[in-house]
Formats: sequence, structure tokens, C-alpha cells
Amino acid sequence: MKSRNLPRVRTSDVAQRAGYSVQQVRNLERDGVLPLATRSPTGYRIYDESHVRSAQAYRALAAGTGPTDAKKIMRAAHAGSGLFALMDAAHARLDRERRDLALARAAARAITDEPIDDVRPSDAMSISELASALGVRTSTLRHWDAVGLVTPGRATTGTARSYPPDDVRDARIVHQLRLAGYRIPQLQALMPQLRAARRWDDVMAGLAARDASIEARSRALLAAAAALGALISL
Repeated sequence: MKSRNLPRVRTSDVAQRAGYSVQQVRNLERDGVLPLATRSPTGYRIYDESHVRSAQAYRALAAGTGPTDAKKIMRAAHAGSGLFALMDAAHARLDRERRDLALARAAARAITDEPIDDVRPSDAMSISELASALGVRTSTLRHWDAVGLVTPGRATTGTARSYPPDDVRDARIVHQLRLAGYRIPQLQALMPQLRAARRWDDVMAGLAARDASIEARSRALLAAAAALGALISL
């Protein structure tokens, strides 16, 4: 994307209006986030409004998608191809996060009656007993063991899996989350957090923090879209 007949601005003006340092502006140009500046006869960079809008768009994009994807989007904008597909993908990722968060909240509500602190030794189960209680196959429990979701100990009299109360609780939680639509990779990330939480209030606070993060990134993408629209209009 090349601009024509736009008023010149100084490097310091680009930096001030976009919220960067002068060196950062030069780095953004080097990385393809800003269009290449023209040069004066004495070698000084010559910037214009397109550089300001590019820096502003990148700042918002970096907050919404992270710097790596933001750079890809800005390069596509300057190349004149692929911009809209990349923006659609960024919005789709946020939409997927929102749907995953909704599933997490539904699952959390469904398992608030699962005790985290109050467990009894008599609640221990064999693999067949736990599978029957949950209504799943023993092979499902073995798979959860293999992927690190619920890893029981072994009975002292043999090699059969034995599920102490904490693992019984974890298996119930995993089962509820699976029913709520959680995939194995998501559970591998979430279960350590649930184990670390001593109260469900902690879990809900974590979900609220995720919600706030998604909201902030959605707002940043909205601002980025406006800045990109202004850039394209130049």
C-alpha cells in the first residue's frame, strides 16, 4: 500500500501519535509494519499520515491478537492482499474463546456440588467401579490416565488402577467437562488450575478474568479495524 501526496510528518510525530518511541517506529518500519519511508536527499526518513495510521493500527492489533499476528495483518494490508481473511481469522479465534468460556461456565455450574476439600477414604474406587458410576467405559478412564487428566495410583496387591477420593473427584469433574463440550487439550490446560483452586470462587474468578481479557481484545480489534479502515482510505 503506497500513499500519494500526503503531508509529511516527522519521526517524532509518528511516535507521539502512535504511543511509541522514535526507535520503535524505526523498528516497525524495519519489520514491515509501516510502509517503507522515502528518503530525503540527505538520507533522512520521510514519513506521512499512512505511517501514523499504520502504527496506530498495529498498536491496537497487537493488543487484540498479539504482536506476531498483528505484524502479519499489517504486512497483508500493505501488500494489498489477504488482509480481510486474516482479520476474519482473528475475530473467529476470539469467538471460539467466547464459546469455550461459556462451556467452562456451564461446566463449573454443573460441578459446584463436587467436593474439593471434604473427601473420605471410603470414597476410593476401582477402575470398574468408577467407570460404572460415571457411565463410561474403563477404556475411557485409561485414556484419561494416558493423557494426564486423571492419573490414579496402583493397588498395593497388584497392578490394577485404584482411584483415591481426590482422583474420583477429578474423574467426575473431567466427565462433566467432557459432557459440556470440552476437548482433551483444553482439559489438559484447565485441570491443573481446578486442582490448585481451593474454592469454586477461585474458579469463577479465573473465568471472569478470561472474560475480561476477551472483552479487552475484542475492543482492541474494533479499534484496529477502524484504524485499518482509515489507512485503506488513504
